[in-house]
Amino acid sequence: QVQLIESGGGSVQAGGSLRLSCAASGRTLSTSAVGWFRQAIGKQRELVAVMSIAGITYHADSVKGRFIISRDNAANTVFLEMNSLKPEDTAIYYCTARSASSATFSLYTRAIDYDYWGQGTQVTVSS
Repeated sequence: QVQLIESGGGSVQAGGSLRLSCAASGRTLSTSAVGWFRQAIGKQRELVAVMSIAGITYHADSVKGRFIISRDNAANTVFLEMNSLKPEDTAIYYCTARSASSATFSLYTRAIDYDYWGQGTQVTVSS
């Protein structure tokens, strides 16, 4: 059974930083395409950042230059470093991984491309 457990969410003021972690069990993340999505109240789930098996990354324009996705293969954990946070970053953040065979260098940017999801962690940014 695959489980993704997020942690690190919380409440911060605008301009602050948070680091989200996603620890996996039952699935080796180094052989999976992984990503972070978020969903604000009343809005659809949207892409934040994704990483291919080879470590190639893609960040949404809204977070580019402020957020960084990374992976620690030894710890089987994916991270999302979030800096210069803005009130519009307020959302529930979800970690995700693919179960299907993934091309090593391919980036998967749609939520439908992913099979495993964490329970989500709330990030609230106040102005």
